[in-house]
Amino acid sequence: MRLAFMGTPDFAVPSLAELIASGHEIVAVYSQPPRPKGRGQKLTPSPVHAFAETMGLPVFTPESMKAQDAIDTFQSLDLDAACVVAYGQILKPAVLQAPRLGCLNLHGSLLPRWRGAAPIQRAIMAGDAQTGVQIMQMGEGLDEGPILLSELMDIRPDDTAASLSERMAHVGAALWPRALAAIERGGVTPSEQAGEATYARKITPAETRIDWTRPAAEVDAHIRGLSPFPGAWFEAPSEAGPVRVKALLSTLADGAGAPGAVLDDALTVACGSGAVRLIRVQREGKAAQSADEMLRGFPLPAGTVLG
Repeated sequence: MRLAFMGTPDFAVPSLAELIASGHEIVAVYSQPPRPKGRGQKLTPSPVHAFAETMGLPVFTPESMKAQDAIDTFQSLDLDAACVVAYGQILKPAVLQAPRLGCLNLHGSLLPRWRGAAPIQRAIMAGDAQTGVQIMQMGEGLDEGPILLSELMDIRPDDTAASLSERMAHVGAALWPRALAAIERGGVTPSEQAGEATYARKITPAETRIDWTRPAAEVDAHIRGLSPFPGAWFEAPSEAGPVRVKALLSTLADGAGAPGAVLDDALTVACGSGAVRLIRVQREGKAAQSADEMLRGFPLPAGTVLG
């Protein structure tokens, strides 16, 4: 089939690779424009952009797909379908209707649960036991089209947003050949989204600070759901003043005490009920490391209260 691929982050790269390997003709790859990155703020292409260039594919990076020139270019491609994975732009009806078979989207949740920008993070933070990946026919609403294919997935007790995202990216990528073959021959019956919708709103800085007064299970889910980015954080006392520390991995632990109190030399921290043990952390201005490694150079003895 003659396809366009539209995606931006690492999550989308396995899908593009799968479509290439399946023998489809990728006539255009769309991605968000290069953004400043790193200390030098050098303009850096997105992961999808960089991968597409290594594969010799033409890449388009319009600032807005709502612009008429971008729409005209897309309509001129004479596409059978467009495959969309975390592209990051709203597509107008003129774009959605341009390909012969429309635009298809890979979404990282079981719709209509967790429609929106951060479905993987929100599922972990909410303590969901299961999630999934789905390919849907895109409509004008936010993640509201009929479902073509689904794959149910368990959320493991030690999953972070990063580990679950990587697993989902590969499971989702494997759905594309089946979805395209089925829709081409008319052999797929879309299913309507059933159940109450929940919205995976974008993660805001205000919600990343750890609230130690919450139950341990909620604190653990909060930490894992925000790892590695943007990262849940707390403040640790030091002689020079409070130091911000990101918690990147945790597990439930035995223990009780005042919320935020360090209970032992393994960085077990009391919550509103129960406790969590911090496993991997990142002190402000430092590289990520194990809690044990951090404590050797930045001790937080039992009785220390974290903010």
